[in-house]
Amino acid sequence: MKVVLLLIGAYLVGNFLTATVVGKFFFKQNIRSEGSGNPGARNAGRVFGKKAFVVTFIGDALKGALVVLLAGWLGMEGWPQLLFLIAVMLGHNYPVVHKFRGGLGVSTFIGGMLAFNPLVVACFVGAFLVLYPIFKSFTLAGLSSMTLSPLFLYALTRDWTETLLSIIVIAVLLFAHISDFLRNKGQLNQL
Repeated sequence: MKVVLLLIGAYLVGNFLTATVVGKFFFKQNIRSEGSGNPGARNAGRVFGKKAFVVTFIGDALKGALVVLLAGWLGMEGWPQLLFLIAVMLGHNYPVVHKFRGGLGVSTFIGGMLAFNPLVVACFVGAFLVLYPIFKSFTLAGLSSMTLSPLFLYALTRDWTETLLSIIVIAVLLFAHISDFLRNKGQLNQL
């Protein structure tokens, strides 16, 4: 019962969308009606500038990191921390307080994975640096490198349970990007 309540709490933490707060309090605008309408760091940066990008990225990344660190502090290290990362990402991507219209979860994923295993983040940053010149697309190179996270995690830990849960984490991340993939299908076909 305690774990269920904590997972619900992690989901609710995910409902806090930093970009909506930054837009309302600092710019008196609704991020959902500006730019792409996405309440994430990239759109916040596009609409409100670099500082808004940085604040939004850090705020959303902190959600993932804090939930993962709290789980570890409560003695739920390893694969349970990935369950909490899934819950906070679902809260960010599908927040009940915002009619299930949230962000894409990239910042929250990065913060949570950084707290869970910084070496995995170092590996996918390295993969990004290799893939970006090939794809010439920040989004495609970023998502491709993050998708390799389960392989990096397995190579580092040899833990199948953590690896399988990290595949679910990546599935949540990719599912949130399906509409972007479909919208940009023409660009992907040119690669």
